[in-house]
Amino acid sequence: MPKMKTHRGAAKRFKKTGTGKLKRNKAYKRHILTKKSAKKKRNLRQAAMMDKTNEKVMKKILPYV
Repeated sequence: MPKMKTHRGAAKRFKKTGTGKLKRNKAYKRHILTKKSAKKKRNLRQAAMMDKTNEKVMKKILPYV
């Protein structure tokens, strides 16, 4: 059986933590920032964990991460 290919777009966006969970960055921080409060923008800087419902699919497209 051939080696599995990593989905390169996903590999650039997600990192694996020590416990095996997937870490992601939050969306809505690129543009139209004037109407967003400082608190909202500050909270968007923090990384978040991948949702449990998507984790099975993500681990399939990221076999070696």
